[in-house]
Amino acid sequence: MGRIGIPELLIILAIIILIFGANRLPEIGRGIGKGIRNFKDSTRDDGKDAERRKTGADA
Repeated sequence: MGRIGIPELLIILAIIILIFGANRLPEIGRGIGKGIRNFKDSTRDDGKDAERRKTGADA
């Protein structure tokens, strides 16, 4: 299998627009952005917790 190129991405975008409609795309994008932001925040918090456990700062 090869890489996904520009024509394939345009076809995928067209299918998404047909399924969800142009009016709902910003709402979907906002939801995905919030999910990614929450994931990043939780992974940063997990790293800080692990660091605290190593140093014994919680005890």
